This record gives sequence, C-alpha cells and structure tokens, in this order.
Amino acid sequence: MILVQPQTKERSIPCLDLSGLQITRGQFQQLCQVNPDLQLELGRNGELILMAPTFGISGERNASLIIQVGIWNDRTNLGKVFDSNTGYDFAAVGGGILAPDVSWIALDQLVGVDLNQFCPISPDFVIELRSSTDRLATLQAKMLEYREYGVKLGWLINPQDLIVEVYRIDKDVEILASPKEVSGEDILPGFVLNLAKIWQ
Repeated sequence: MILVQPQTKERSIPCLDLSGLQITRGQFQQLCQVNPDLQLELGRNGELILMAPTFGISGERNASLIIQVGIWNDRTNLGKVFDSNTGYDFAAVGGGILAPDVSWIALDQLVGVDLNQFCPISPDFVIELRSSTDRLATLQAKMLEYREYGVKLGWLINPQDLIVEVYRIDKDVEILASPKEVSGEDILPGFVLNLAKIWQ
C-alpha cells in the first residue's frame, strides 16, 4: 500500500507503508537479491522487518564491538566473526531470518556448512547494540528468540541506560549495571569486552 504524505508547495512525497506485510522465505530471498543495499529481516511469522541506517554514534560503537571480537578471534582462531549484514536462517527451529549486530560461530560448528547463503545454523554468540531509535522491548524479544534458537551466549548492550543484559540458555537474564567490561565466559574463552568506548 502506498501512502502519500500531506501536499507541500513543491510536491507530494510518497512513502511506502510496509507495517504488517507478510512474505514467504522465497519472496524474502528475492527481495534481498533485488535490493542488496537494504537491511532486512524476516520475522518468525513471515513479517518483513526493515532496519534503518544507524546514526554515527551507533556505527562507531558497533565498529568497536566487532573490532574487539575480531582481534580476539584472530589471536585464538577458534571460530569466525560475522557483521550486522549476516543473515541467519532459523527455519529449522521455527524462526525467521535475523541479523545480529555481531555474531560468532565456533569452527567445529561450521564443518560442512555452506556460507554462500543465509547461515543455516545458530551462532554460538551474538551482540545486539541498542541505537537511539531502537525500542528496548523489541530488542529484548529478539534476544529471547536467539536463546530459544540455541544461541549459547548473547549480550544486549544498552548505552542509553548503561546496562548490559546477558542471555544464556536455560538461565534467567542477568542485568549488569554500568559494567566496565564483560567476559565471554567459556563460550569465547579469554575474551573480555571493554565497554569504555561504548559508554562514551
């Protein structure tokens, strides 16, 4: 459905209302192929999710996160790190196609996995970074989905409130208030995320 915003002296500005639009997995893949520059996700019930570009501060924070995880991974060579454009197809566990801000998969999980498609397996670890335009409840629901789909460790980093929510399988969510760092525990052994740049 095309909606038209109020008339201005210059011209009317059309906008596309995609709220509530449901599509199939096949249609989603076609949409991604035709629009490679769009950041899209597919909800578990087939709803199309569009993600707007972030402001500069969120882009800088996200870059810091992926650099830190990447440096640790280059040193340990325990897995592969993926950025926010990487889609995970959770069809096998009844989910949609989601793209965490940062994700990591251990090497033994990747044996025989074709990466020339949306990743057909659950990552071992994910980070979601709340930007100024993100609704906290939406991100919290997404983190619970990741846990349901088998993600072993997940961090929801909320710079607005200086909080990190830690999600683990079969455990309650742990809330860390103003932590200076967060440990990767036994999922990312030896990794410690420095939050100094994130809280700036």
